[in-house]
Amino acid sequence: MYEERPPAPDLAARVACHWHQVSESSSTQLVVPDACVDLIWGPGGLFVAGPDTGPMPTEMAAGDVFVGVRFRPGAAADLFGVPLHTLRDQRIHLSDLPPAALLAPLTTLDPTALLTSSTTAHPAALHASVNRPDPAALPASFTTNDPAALSASFTTPHPRPALPTESAFSATRTTPDLAAKHAALTAATRTLLTHLTTPARSAAAARSTNAAAQLADPAAPFIARALRLGRSVSEVARDLGLSERQLHRRSLTAFGYAPKTLQRIVRFQRALRLARAGVPLATVAAEAGYADQAHLSHEVKRLSGVSLRTLAPPNPHP
Repeated sequence: MYEERPPAPDLAARVACHWHQVSESSSTQLVVPDACVDLIWGPGGLFVAGPDTGPMPTEMAAGDVFVGVRFRPGAAADLFGVPLHTLRDQRIHLSDLPPAALLAPLTTLDPTALLTSSTTAHPAALHASVNRPDPAALPASFTTNDPAALSASFTTPHPRPALPTESAFSATRTTPDLAAKHAALTAATRTLLTHLTTPARSAAAARSTNAAAQLADPAAPFIARALRLGRSVSEVARDLGLSERQLHRRSLTAFGYAPKTLQRIVRFQRALRLARAGVPLATVAAEAGYADQAHLSHEVKRLSGVSLRTLAPPNPHP
């Protein structure tokens, strides 16, 4: 069972959706690139799913529960205390990232406690505890904009970890757990947005009534949208008054990708949405900006490892 929920209004500028998945049987879930970064509470605890460049098969056992916050493309560059490209194609436990101390009330919580606490009182209590971090506990790397210091604080990543089964969960006991974890991750997101990774950004957030609207690079949404709609890298750079080298640096910082890679991924996601809406594949290729249907097929296989028909099977009852 997979379900998405819209974000709270104050988070909508940064967050694409909240989501959860409860595995009803042992299976392999194929995660495909979407230019997003997710903060996820899974069987092994909290981890960050960085921006992917290819398919990411994820093993799920029966009863496994995953709850996540999906950040919009370009909206998470300043949240986790490390250059975003270092998270590319990685699944990193939150304990290995600078915000671990900031979110300690969440990272040290025993997940089984969620199942024995009140389903009405516990999320609120969690919200309050996560939003009252001890500033003295924050690592210096979380309040610096020095790339060397940030990289030094980043320990060896876990290479796509096979997370252990969370045996305390069962399909019949997930409802209070889901509610509590959604509330906790919402609180964690608000906390991250008010303790950003540079002093200037943090001060600006503290003065703002809507910190979520203050993207590290305000041009990021324009870059992603323009590339998705078929503008070339050179055209986007010119529209922003940048050189292509400057656009490359800003794209790498905001998305974790070079512009060409970002273009391929957002174009792929546009094609996937069209195909899932029932648009014929020849039309999908044209509308998504591919040279032809063969080009579409090649790119989909390269990014996902499977065909577009596998990702978006035809509706037998149109």
